Amino acid sequence: QVRLVESGGGLVQAGGSLSLSCIASRSIFSMGWYRQAPGTQRESVAPITRGGSTDYAESVKGRFTIPRDNNKNTVYLQMNSLKPEDTAVYYCNGRAVPYIYWGQGTQVTASS
Repeated sequence: QVRLVESGGGLVQAGGSLSLSCIASRSIFSMGWYRQAPGTQRESVAPITRGGSTDYAESVKGRFTIPRDNNKNTVYLQMNSLKPEDTAVYYCNGRAVPYIYWGQGTQVTASS
């Protein structure tokens, strides 16, 4: 069992920046971030493997980065140039085949 604890998020004006962090209770191969806006399906924002391979969603490329500190079992999401359409609940995700783990979610709101 892996526990994921998120922090960060909040309210920011469009064009601003926010940072999220997620700490895992133990080392895990792949971590990342998903988001879910009201009335939509949860979508991948960016995963990152222990080796640093990433796969950003097209909608966030060039604006978001996902640093990872393996020594601290922590992944971050640095969000710049936020847009109103980035507003969603952001979830930390961890994968250790065959298991998938989720954080509790944190609200990010970019106001226009």
